[in-house]
Amino acid sequence: MDTPIQKAELKAFLEEKHHQYNCERFIIYDPIQIPKAFEEPEDIEIAGFITATIAWGQRKTIINNMHRLLGLMDHRPLDFILHAENSDLENFRSFKHRTFNGEDCIFFLRALRNIYRNHRGLRHVFETTYKREGTLEAALSEFRRTFFEIPHPERTRKHVADISKNASAKRLNMFLRWMVRNDKQGIDFGIWRDIPAKALYIPLDVHTGNVARKLGLLQRKQNDWKAVLELTDNLRQFDAGDPVKYDFALFGLGAFEGF
Repeated sequence: MDTPIQKAELKAFLEEKHHQYNCERFIIYDPIQIPKAFEEPEDIEIAGFITATIAWGQRKTIINNMHRLLGLMDHRPLDFILHAENSDLENFRSFKHRTFNGEDCIFFLRALRNIYRNHRGLRHVFETTYKREGTLEAALSEFRRTFFEIPHPERTRKHVADISKNASAKRLNMFLRWMVRNDKQGIDFGIWRDIPAKALYIPLDVHTGNVARKLGLLQRKQNDWKAVLELTDNLRQFDAGDPVKYDFALFGLGAFEGF
């Protein structure tokens, strides 16, 4: 990125890889297929949020565990969230994905119930703060505060990233990418219209971080919030209106090509 020629070549390479991976066959291998099974926006939001929450480890395991979890909801996420009795929630006691266990899962369902009953849903929580404050940083912090405003197990707090403590918020940023981006390619949903794609942050994981460093897009060694800001700012130099579209390129290069 030191000269215009190098920058142009890198942009062309990222655009090529973005187009290669931002296509429907990407869904076959990705947890985004879980919310893709729904049509109603609220069902998509809920399924997407929980899927993103457990999106670490083997993708096949993530997908299988989400099928199991949604089966316990009779594949009607919003209806279940709004109307489930406490006894119904106990069916989730045995759920486990990595360190996300049944206790965590039950609280997540209760927190979502509070959000949809008392805060008009996930979209409203994020968009209201974004419109008021003008940044997704503020929206991420306000969402976490709202999510944990009801009594909760202390252990569960680790499953919702705290950017004030420099967490990368990879899973929340991935969820927001799913909800906000709409480039007509059929991958991301684009059902949240009051947050622009230009405001999104890169979902930074091991693959995107390693590839970004090899390409000279990221100098910071840790995959933390400071790295998210650095990488997203650099990607805005290539597309200020939709910097996170290059998530497909960086992730694809790392996960599928071993770049």
